[in-house]
Amino acid sequence: MGTAKIAIRIEDGLLERVDRLVSSRVYPGRSRAIQDAIADRLQQMDRGGLARECAKL
Repeated sequence: MGTAKIAIRIEDGLLERVDRLVSSRVYPGRSRAIQDAIADRLQQMDRGGLARECAKL
């Protein structure tokens, strides 16, 4: 899968938290940390939608 370059605005406090993860070598860089955070959130949203659909059964 390819990647696209985008520009975002992020609150100072959030960026500081991302930078701490990078400094402690949890992530190799900001981009990877933010990609993982977005992917995790999208998965949570997908699971929430599935749970709502199952509740209808």
